[in-house]
Amino acid sequence: MAEYEHILVKRDGDTVTVTMNRAARRNSLSADHLAELLAAFRETGQTDATGIVLAGAGPVFSAGHDFGDVAARDLTAVRELLRLCTDLMGTMQSVPQVVVARVHGLATAAGCQLVASCDLAVAAESAGFALPGGKGGWFCHTPAVPVARSIGRKRLMELALTGDVVDAATALDWGLVNRVVPDDSLDEAVASLLERATRGSRASKAMGKQTLYAQLDRPEADAYALALEVMASASQLPGAREGMAAFLEKRSPVWPD
Repeated sequence: MAEYEHILVKRDGDTVTVTMNRAARRNSLSADHLAELLAAFRETGQTDATGIVLAGAGPVFSAGHDFGDVAARDLTAVRELLRLCTDLMGTMQSVPQVVVARVHGLATAAGCQLVASCDLAVAAESAGFALPGGKGGWFCHTPAVPVARSIGRKRLMELALTGDVVDAATALDWGLVNRVVPDDSLDEAVASLLERATRGSRASKAMGKQTLYAQLDRPEADAYALALEVMASASQLPGAREGMAAFLEKRSPVWPD
């Protein structure tokens, strides 16, 4: 793995942990920080790892965009910054690995966007989530995009218009995270969920994840048309053949990938 200034990247077995490491800046997302995250996800996406954990060092997960960076930019440069951020969110969803957010402390604005863009999310009881632009001067337009797709319209409006922090239990109820656990159980819960989410054929899982995202916002007929063709093609993968053979032969599968 490459060396970075603003993040830490560590592989342990089949899992790569990407840790935002700007604790003094509350893991705020400057252009350099975003570029490193994007590079790390792209690099990991080319490996045989099966899972990625996105974490934050220090007291919070991420405070969102770095206003010191944003304030110094003109319109064109801010647009470039937001495109970079959007590219990161898309890459997290397009890599073949299962991506889990490990959330502690606050995840606000683009930090909340990161959580919503991960495939899965586990939060500590102390975690909080907000789109604070609603009570400030720069509304959380882009962070609201993946959050809306996780929690629905009315809850999005409350989160985005008030700017208030919601606690981890509320985030769980609203569908923004998958689990809430005591702070001292966070790592164990992340590892447990990731282990279960990465079982089976790697190639099948990668195709499945990418197809889920591709069909989510399509009309039902279009979603079925896409899913039908992908599922038919996937039936010919070595992993699918082995899975069916193992079922029919009443034995444990030996995955080829």
